[in-house]
Amino acid sequence: MILIDNTCISDDIEDQLFVCNLDKCKGACCVEGDSGAPLDEDELAILDAIYPAVEPYLSEEGKAVIAKEGTHTTDWEGDHVTPVINGRECAYAIYDKRGILKCGIEEAYNDGKINYKKPISCHLYPIRVTKYEQYHALNYDRWEICSPACSFGAELGVPVYKFLKEPLIRAYGTKWYDQLTQEILERREARANEEKR
Repeated sequence: MILIDNTCISDDIEDQLFVCNLDKCKGACCVEGDSGAPLDEDELAILDAIYPAVEPYLSEEGKAVIAKEGTHTTDWEGDHVTPVINGRECAYAIYDKRGILKCGIEEAYNDGKINYKKPISCHLYPIRVTKYEQYHALNYDRWEICSPACSFGAELGVPVYKFLKEPLIRAYGTKWYDQLTQEILERREARANEEKR
């Protein structure tokens, strides 16, 4: 593992190869799972504030669920999450013409309507962050629905930490990300030198 500031980063984030392949998975992570997308406490007010700009992008089913449950809700463990439609897809998810699920929040962001891209838990996936009192644990989440992303990442030679550069910087800053890449470079050089002996 790699330790930087108050974060503990799993070796998988360096070693595993991953690039989302929406043509294959169809955005399955927006529909599969036990509940909606995890939300940080500070994201709750953001979702309330941006909802008028996001609402036109959503499906009628998504709007109905949000009208009933609100822009966020809690799951069975009491954690803040996005609402879901009939226990399935996220209320903010929308299908494009090819049947691929996309994020209505991100579509509003791409159109310049808001300056919030999407929940950080979605942006960071397949990294899952567990927040403890003293530190954050960053782990790679293995999920069968993402096997096309693993194959595509292997084909392109892109490790998780490079694929997720933008959200990692969003979450922890440029200095933190630069330190992560430096740590990984030094670890790889050390392993290469060890193999030469």
